[in-house]
Amino acid sequence: MNKNNDKPWDWLPIPAPHQQAFATGGVWDMKTLADLARERADAAPDFVCFIDGEGQYTFAQVLAEAEALSASLHARGLCAGDVIAFQVPNWREAAVINLAAALSGFVVNPIVPIYRDAEMLMMLGDCRAAAIFVPDVWRKVDYAAMARRCADALPDLRHVFTVRGVGEDDFAALVAAGRDAAFDAPKVDPMGVKMVLYTSGTTGRPKGVLHSHCTLAHIVATSGRHWGLGEGEATLMPSPVTHVSGYANGLEAPFICGIRSVLMEAWNANEALALIEQHQLVGTVAATPFLVELAAAVRAAGTGLPSFRFFACGGAAVPADLIPAANAAFDNCKAFRVFGASEVPLVTFGWPTNEHLAATTDGEVVDYVVLIVDYEDRVLAAGEEGEILARGPAMMMGYADAAQTAEAITPDGYFRTGDLGVLTADGAVTITGRKKDLIIRGGENISAKEIEDVLHTHPAVKEAAVVAMPHERLGEGVCAYVILGSDADAATLAAHVAASGMAKQKIPERFELVEDFPRTASGKVRKDQLRAMIKEKVGG
Repeated sequence: MNKNNDKPWDWLPIPAPHQQAFATGGVWDMKTLADLARERADAAPDFVCFIDGEGQYTFAQVLAEAEALSASLHARGLCAGDVIAFQVPNWREAAVINLAAALSGFVVNPIVPIYRDAEMLMMLGDCRAAAIFVPDVWRKVDYAAMARRCADALPDLRHVFTVRGVGEDDFAALVAAGRDAAFDAPKVDPMGVKMVLYTSGTTGRPKGVLHSHCTLAHIVATSGRHWGLGEGEATLMPSPVTHVSGYANGLEAPFICGIRSVLMEAWNANEALALIEQHQLVGTVAATPFLVELAAAVRAAGTGLPSFRFFACGGAAVPADLIPAANAAFDNCKAFRVFGASEVPLVTFGWPTNEHLAATTDGEVVDYVVLIVDYEDRVLAAGEEGEILARGPAMMMGYADAAQTAEAITPDGYFRTGDLGVLTADGAVTITGRKKDLIIRGGENISAKEIEDVLHTHPAVKEAAVVAMPHERLGEGVCAYVILGSDADAATLAAHVAASGMAKQKIPERFELVEDFPRTASGKVRKDQLRAMIKEKVGG
């Protein structure tokens, strides 16, 4: 029996009001990932659909292992509606865990491996996860021990399973135990909640983004067609499969588009080059720094990677000269900027056939309706700067929290992105700034307030303001402006943030100790000026 039927998203109508037309108008395919996997396994059982550094899966193999894992998880008492978290690297086992969840009606909670106890406790506790899959030890981090600490503090978290570990609670043992078992697969609603993915917000408390089978499948299929991705082709996935981009394009695209996904456990430009040549990969969706480094590796190697056709990049600032410079390194690859978020995956698909627009804008609106509005929600004309609102069939169902959903989605179903930009008459979006107080470090959202809250617990800190600063490789780094009330130095403050249990990526890379902040007439900190000050100081 499911011991935690009540979930924070039980308030959510399915389909959500802004999705009613997609449900009834034939926009969605109305299939679950399990439906698509069975179709692929029937049509092409021996097609290799996942490859990582340790092995590969065919469609038939990944389905068989997912069915076996499902049987074992049900034997352990897990039921449809339970939340199954996984915090694993880009290992092919993640595809089995994800597919098993679809077969069983579990809700998946992908968690990026950079997170530590503080974030894990919040996310797992908020979604009331019943089980989690983690590496045993990976990159000198004992993930299994961390997960067990979380389980000790969270009564809903009944199972900690390892991947590539040992014992009866390891992935391999679960699959082996389930091979000869059977379970009655539940009927799964393709419009129901299939994933809760936490993303940083301006409040410092991550928000649980809810997606269904329909929303994610639609955007993956549509973007694949736009980029000319054909069945039987192969793509590279260096982005974490626990991030929305890596999840959709790395774990789900093989079943949706009939392609092969080559997973990289860790980014290395020379290794990526070798994989592209070995597997004749045709494209990727990844962070901007990866494009820069891959192009440099291509130049150094003297190869144009003729099979490679597209590189969709985003998640960090993209200088206008980067796209043509990168394109010049390849024989056939066209790089282009894209724009999206966990809540609205891929609002723009980029301009693969127009280098000027690919370099100077953040992409072409294809699957969404986009509005630019002023601070009173009045729609602005083409070319005028304002907040970007987006609505479409790939937009999230809502947040797990009803109040957060009401704040983020307008009455007519548009998502408030918090990004500032302009929209041209021909559908090109260009991002000009951010209304939200986020730092985007290598494609990962970092909440400034979350770090400020930790700094304010140090007895020497009178006031702290955290902002983005230019970072040559990652686009943005973390800078903390601090007003001290007593003696402290940067090393002491950095150690204090680290001791909080936050991910190391959130520890400020630079501290500016100042006597006061620039402020508005009402006393509000002018973070725009702080960002300008640190930009001038460090360059970029």
